[in-house]
Amino acid sequence: MHRHTSRQDLPRAQLLAERAFATLERFLHIEAASGIVLLIAAATALIWANSPLAHSYHALWHSPLSIGIGSYVFSQSLHFWINDALMTIFFLVVGMEIRREIHEGALSDMRQASLPIMAAVGGVAVPALIYLSLNTDPVRQHGWAVPTATDIAFAVGVLALLGRSIPANVRVFLLAVAIIDDIIAVLIIALFYSGGLDYHGFIVAGLGILMVLGFHRLGIGSAYAYVLPSAITWIGLLMTGAHPTLAGVVLGMMTPVIPLRMRESPLDMVMRAAEKLRDHDDSAARDAHHMAVPLKQLRLAQRELLPPVVRVQMALHPWVAFGIMPLFALANAGVNLGGIDLSAAGPQWVMGGVALALVAGKPLGMVGVSWIAVRLGWCRLPPGVSWGGICLIGLLAGIGFTMSIFIAMLAFTDEAMLGAAKLGVLLGSLVAAVLGLAWGVIYRRTSRAA
Repeated sequence: MHRHTSRQDLPRAQLLAERAFATLERFLHIEAASGIVLLIAAATALIWANSPLAHSYHALWHSPLSIGIGSYVFSQSLHFWINDALMTIFFLVVGMEIRREIHEGALSDMRQASLPIMAAVGGVAVPALIYLSLNTDPVRQHGWAVPTATDIAFAVGVLALLGRSIPANVRVFLLAVAIIDDIIAVLIIALFYSGGLDYHGFIVAGLGILMVLGFHRLGIGSAYAYVLPSAITWIGLLMTGAHPTLAGVVLGMMTPVIPLRMRESPLDMVMRAAEKLRDHDDSAARDAHHMAVPLKQLRLAQRELLPPVVRVQMALHPWVAFGIMPLFALANAGVNLGGIDLSAAGPQWVMGGVALALVAGKPLGMVGVSWIAVRLGWCRLPPGVSWGGICLIGLLAGIGFTMSIFIAMLAFTDEAMLGAAKLGVLLGSLVAAVLGLAWGVIYRRTSRAA
């Protein structure tokens, strides 16, 4: 005879804990909440980096963090582990979302999938041309790529502030454009701001990818089994000199979009395992050996009820939205405004060129090229995305922040030029975010009225 416990029989502390965890779970699934947390982290970084405690801010992120076995030790700064390691998980989630859309969503049609590519190319070319038109000096021209990058984390965070009334396909389009934009930025860094790629690393990365494909072929469905090949892929891309976070995009795009093939359907397995557990009498139920097999079948069936691309994305989303992205903002948004000299003409043009290219160049390039491509019949707008949505994406794409600052550090060795470029990125990104929010509110109201 089985005894069932009602909620009234539970201790009061347990009831309060259940309510607290339920409230927390609802909060973690509010996308606007993640955007607010992200912006708070960015504001905290700016205040901290310009306060009397600024030294502690920079010292913290430059603190070494080492991992190793025996004599093999890999030591990097905390800043590296956040930007190059943790952000790979963010790109993994983004890659899986794009993979889903390519399989069954707005990007499943080739004519629709080609539009984000065209928009991203326009969003890179036009800002670069605007910057070059304002900076004809060879030294200043070296920063042409600074305003071409889009910061995915901040752009998506600002979009989240507008709430779920913004069509889902607008967010997907922004993610697609931002990923393509980021890949172009990494290629620009590799081709124009580095000594080239070490192609031996591609062999290591290829080995990791082959292991992933082999595990898929063997029908291995556990996500933990893919940690090692994913790490090998990341190490390989790090060895090449390319940004290792691209490993996340590659692995996300490889994640299966259909459940693992099984001898019987997962739902049937759940029902059969549940029936076995129910049939056990009280004495058998107390024996772990009698319970092990149906419980194992139940866990396997439960795992395979959802395709891996959905299951892994749902598991990682709270960690990315409320952990990795705010930490990334805290570590990178702290631009020290002191000591930036704008008295000379050169730094003024660098700052103005970067800011104008981000604020005006991004939306002009993305909207203009998209309009031409649709007008000529090369592409078509995704379902639920109007030209107002494309304008919103173009404005939000002007949020450059971290990647733009990173490129600026590669482009300029002169402290005055570098400081001006950083200030241009900061001002341009801020204006782009405000304009994006303002236009987003208007776009949301017009969409509801329609």
